[in-house]
Amino acid sequence: MTTNDSGSAPKPPAKDPWDLPDVSGLTVGVLGGTGPQGRGLAYRFARAGQKVVIGSRAADRAEAAAAELGHGVEGADNAECARRSDVVIVAVPWDGHAKTLESLREELAGKLVVDCVNPLGFDKKGAYALKPEEGSAAEQAAALLPDSRVTAAFHHLSAVLLQDGTVEEIDTDVLVLGEARADTDTVQALANRIPGMRGIFAGRLRNAHQVESLVANLISVNRRYKAHAGLRTTDV
Repeated sequence: MTTNDSGSAPKPPAKDPWDLPDVSGLTVGVLGGTGPQGRGLAYRFARAGQKVVIGSRAADRAEAAAAELGHGVEGADNAECARRSDVVIVAVPWDGHAKTLESLREELAGKLVVDCVNPLGFDKKGAYALKPEEGSAAEQAAALLPDSRVTAAFHHLSAVLLQDGTVEEIDTDVLVLGEARADTDTVQALANRIPGMRGIFAGRLRNAHQVESLVANLISVNRRYKAHAGLRTTDV
């Protein structure tokens, strides 16, 4: 007796992992958009045609940074940035990560949140990874934002290259982690909007710590070789 004879429905074919949604109409908010990483991401997304709002604790600082970036970028305080955005990237300093997210729990409810914060310490030997109590910055975000859909991505990007208008393409892969396929697909598709970038699914949030920690190694690489190293995943 065949499967169909037994009355069971045939198993649907596996989804193509490169079949990603159209995200061109989404508004991207960047919390910490006045810092180097946030400014760089905002600039690249806006340059790729994405609607971008950058947030800061002070609206006037965000508005001034937005004016400098151009490409239609708008500035607002963090709460307004979160309210106006479909996808919100968290690019704040690690020491302000928890406080910022706690204060925006209501505004971020129902939003797709992308955490790109790297918990790092620095001493005379260089950069080293910190281990948050929750396991990672992304898992801390998920714990603080129970009504948001938290993912992790954009950790390994050089702020220098992101902000350099003479650099046409950012040659790197972006590792994307999260709990829901639809959410990680959306973040991968956003990464793909930036020329040279490619979003790669890299597991669930429980695996975010090693992804965040790898930045300490990249800092060492960059210091030794005077480079702005990124990552490429082979055979994918």
